Amino acid sequence: MAKQLMKGNEAIAEAAIQADALNYFCYPITPQTEIAEYLAKRMPEVGGVFLQAESEVAASNMVYGAACTGKRAFTTSSSPGISLMQEAMSYIAATELPAVIVNIMRCGPGLGGILPAQADYFQATKGGGHGDYHALVLAPSTIQEAADLMMDAFDLADKYRSPVMLVGDGMIGQMMEPVEFKPRQAKTKVNKDWAVTGCKGRAPRILTSLYLDPNEMEKVNERLTAKYAQMKREDVRFEVTACENDCEVLLVAYGTMARICKSVMAALADEKHKIGLFRPITLFPFPEVALEKAATQAKKILVVEMSCGQMLEDVERVVGKGKEIHFYGRTGGNVPTPEEIIKKIHVILSEAKNPAKRS
Repeated sequence: MAKQLMKGNEAIAEAAIQADALNYFCYPITPQTEIAEYLAKRMPEVGGVFLQAESEVAASNMVYGAACTGKRAFTTSSSPGISLMQEAMSYIAATELPAVIVNIMRCGPGLGGILPAQADYFQATKGGGHGDYHALVLAPSTIQEAADLMMDAFDLADKYRSPVMLVGDGMIGQMMEPVEFKPRQAKTKVNKDWAVTGCKGRAPRILTSLYLDPNEMEKVNERLTAKYAQMKREDVRFEVTACENDCEVLLVAYGTMARICKSVMAALADEKHKIGLFRPITLFPFPEVALEKAATQAKKILVVEMSCGQMLEDVERVVGKGKEIHFYGRTGGNVPTPEEIIKKIHVILSEAKNPAKRS
């Protein structure tokens, strides 16, 4: 398929179809409604299911039901809508079902506004709903990567029988870039002998997240914990750019902010400053080992986010107190500009030369 100019939301929607995910349930909310609009037209063309539910609560539970049958099912929403889906996500995780959830983040808290943000990091990476569970979380920084990761998300959901989230700020959903949908390599068919498909000729199968026996519930949690440990071993993703032994400042950013930081690196290269970039692609599992290694090669670290500093907590946890860590963030739908980040870096570099100037 040739490259085509697509909005991020449309590319995510088409990527799901290319991944044979033909069961979509949704409720509209800005800035991701174009996904639903696109799939309302495309799903009937490919023999898929499109259903606009009466609420995000209903849509997420429809995903739960469809996932029980072994079909690839997914939903999309934005920030407060994802909050309403958290109960179903916890049920999906406990029932050990594959499902994909997309969050095109808007600013908050509360109803907030429709402009982009990255303030749902805690919600995505720390479980979000009740109980001891996680979703594997993927964070693209380009439209092409959003499409590629959306297709990967369904494979990962099947691999782990677990919910997988794709998160992007509103700009990822709204910007337009060329996208190519390359043929997927044939994968070994996943055995779904757990699926509820009608029990004629076989023993009934029961899928549930209700375990009244505490020992049974504990075994479920132990299985989930082992699953998350496997994710950390096998499916951590990240990108490291220009992080060398004499790196003056290591930028840590994900999603759209990472691509803005690459513009910062290009600008500061003209000033002969050596700036590196560490970009987590999986927000959970967080690339701890890789960040720790990259941090040893940098004199200082600057975390850049469209939030008050949520990923910052993971960076501080991983790097520890032995490294000087700075933060720059904007909220409310404001996006840090390259000029703002460059100014912050100049302050950091100035403080390094003149420690007395530190505030």
